[in-house]
Amino acid sequence: MTVLTIGIASPADYKARTMAIARGEHRPAVDEPKLWFPSLESLAKILSDRNRALLALIAEECPESLQALADRTGRAKSNLSRTLKTMERYGLIRLEPRPGRAIAPRVAYDEVRFEVPLKRAA
Repeated sequence: MTVLTIGIASPADYKARTMAIARGEHRPAVDEPKLWFPSLESLAKILSDRNRALLALIAEECPESLQALADRTGRAKSNLSRTLKTMERYGLIRLEPRPGRAIAPRVAYDEVRFEVPLKRAA
């Protein structure tokens, strides 16, 4: 099973973490988040109920094109394209080229986990 762990960190905390990694002061553990959001609100926009249902449908049916996915969901192809490109930027999906100009969405993970620290980074 491929799991994506998502963390929540303020831009300042994320920058401090990144700088500590660059200086060799912190080595990320295997189970640490690979994807970071600045707030739960920003994460909620990407993983809304509607978008989680879309990810599940893609994982289950492996549509061969955006058009096939649009036909299956009833969502406009242009809307799906924007949503999927955003998800791709975050690494939640891959958009695989197919023959012609078709693009097939693929879910990159089987599960998503959240890590929300209650204390600020030191």
